[in-house]
Amino acid sequence: SRLQRSLILFLLAFLFICGILSYPSLTEQWRVTVKAVDRVEAVQEAFRHAWKGYKAFAWGHDELKPISKTHGEWFGLGLTLIDALDTMWILGLKDEFAEARKWVETELSFSKNVDVNLFESTIRILGGLLSTYHLTGDTLFLDKAKDIGFRLMPAFKTPSKIPYSDVNIGKGTAHPPRWTTDSTVAEVTSIQLEFRELSRLTQDPQYQNAVEEVTRQVHRLEGKHDGLVPMFINTNSGKFTRRGAFTLGARADSYYEYLLKQWLQGGKKETELLEDYLQAIEGVKKNLLRQTSPSKLTFVGELSNGHLNPKMDHLVCFLPGTLALGAHNGLPADHMDLALQLMETCHQMYAQMETGLSPEIAHFNLQSNNGRDIDVKPADRHNLLRPETVESLFYMYRFTKDSKYRDWGWDILQSFNKYTRVPSGGYTSISNVRDPVYPSPRDKMESFFLGETLKYLFLLFSDDNELISLDKYVFNTEAHPLPIWPSTS
Repeated sequence: SRLQRSLILFLLAFLFICGILSYPSLTEQWRVTVKAVDRVEAVQEAFRHAWKGYKAFAWGHDELKPISKTHGEWFGLGLTLIDALDTMWILGLKDEFAEARKWVETELSFSKNVDVNLFESTIRILGGLLSTYHLTGDTLFLDKAKDIGFRLMPAFKTPSKIPYSDVNIGKGTAHPPRWTTDSTVAEVTSIQLEFRELSRLTQDPQYQNAVEEVTRQVHRLEGKHDGLVPMFINTNSGKFTRRGAFTLGARADSYYEYLLKQWLQGGKKETELLEDYLQAIEGVKKNLLRQTSPSKLTFVGELSNGHLNPKMDHLVCFLPGTLALGAHNGLPADHMDLALQLMETCHQMYAQMETGLSPEIAHFNLQSNNGRDIDVKPADRHNLLRPETVESLFYMYRFTKDSKYRDWGWDILQSFNKYTRVPSGGYTSISNVRDPVYPSPRDKMESFFLGETLKYLFLLFSDDNELISLDKYVFNTEAHPLPIWPSTS
């Protein structure tokens, strides 16, 4: 509180006058402690400001439109509220949590004639409910998780058992998108943590069986390139399609993340998952890694029919954190070396922009071009309040305790506050990170800003290492922590 900080500062001044605090190291300790408290409080304040807008203009709806002071609907299931439940619990926002819990108890119903995306509703809704159940012990959230999990199962009724992208949770029917019979590889391989955990809690194997059948099929499929997977898989044939392109960005990213995290979730027993992960990281190093000119920033490009495109999605900034998590769990030390290099690059994607916020996609210069390492095309200049860089900063700080990662995260939070905060409540995506005068607000606050971005910033600044210990929990790809299974599971 302000009073506590005032007392601390008064005490510091008194000790200085008395000559007791003449040692720089002791002064520095005090300064860091005060700063850490301030930063934690700043995240809590940012959350409350975002929540104020959501509560006033979008309560019970999927997303806040903070500038027009209204709401947007995707599935009609209170997406922002469910995504934010465990964040409120972790941030200690008891009043906000209590009112959200009441809405879940009295208003949330999944018996709706509505199409939902299997992947998005799994990671945000099922993941959020499971995580909140584990953190609180409140069976309301487990009951709701069972309900949505059961309603998502028709997606797996396909000729190949590779799930369709869309499910009608009221009718119990599923279908691919209108324009294709393909699903994206990331989507079908990034629902495993949640469905496996649902089976463990319910003692009903159908959920785990369905997602592990997908894992088995993808494991043995032809069409990989040094462990790297294409972006699309056909729900009829069960085979990869459009095979020439390989990326760690959109449509493939969390496949790699979930290989490592399932291995950790299951107690490091499922060696095929580990082998596929290790092979993929070697594939990244062999095929996708390059360095920029002039600053020699290491980045992960994209391979298209044998040609490397020096382009990297902001989504790829999950990778430093994932590599560091693997190294922490005994994987090769050079994974940590690569994590350190990529973390610097992701930081520069923010620091080199006029607003201090990263674009959605960066292009990197392999030859010197006006002294710039990073170019941004006009169509890629938006920032959606994404979490991947602060996610990796959290892991890097937890494992290295290097305070620069906290400082980088603080810079990002300050830029969010300067360029995306809406006075009446909420934060907005922006269209142009290169224009600090008018960054062109988009009038949308994605649910992951509360579910992920602010949660990872809070954990980055918190001094409590046991607050979601990385030896006891794995985070799903929407930042919802799920327990690592006890060895008897």
